[in-house]
Amino acid sequence: MLSNMAVSLIMHKRITTTLAKAKALKKYVEPLITKSKEDTTNSRRVVFSYLQDKHAITELFTTISKAVADRPGGYTRIIKTGFRASDAAPMCFIELVDFDENMAKTAKKAKRTRRSSKKATTAPAAEEATPVAEAEAPAAEVAETAAPAEEAQE
Repeated sequence: MLSNMAVSLIMHKRITTTLAKAKALKKYVEPLITKSKEDTTNSRRVVFSYLQDKHAITELFTTISKAVADRPGGYTRIIKTGFRASDAAPMCFIELVDFDENMAKTAKKAKRTRRSSKKATTAPAAEEATPVAEAEAPAAEVAETAAPAEEAQE
């Protein structure tokens, strides 16, 4: 049972099961993932003796071992989901830590709203434009009033 569950976990990256089975699977699969870090013929044969599935071995030694290469342990995560309706058994899902997109720590993009950015950029621009126009208008009026006075003196 544990080898079949381990193959399913390796192939699907997440499976739903009871809490007791997940805890047993965690103890079963984590040493296999540690062995997969070293890609030698002997480690492949040792892991194959546990799993008995060529496709799972290939997946484990190619993608999973590369993803967990710098992790010192703790390759799986158990998250409790509640109780099963029929017999009230505690249910959970067990997943490989480095393959969960929702729990991955990535920098979140800052949420941008158009409304606030428009108000922030257009309001100061409008305020700056009106004093400049007012400053130009009196200078033009002074020049116009000075010009007829010079004509009168000539």
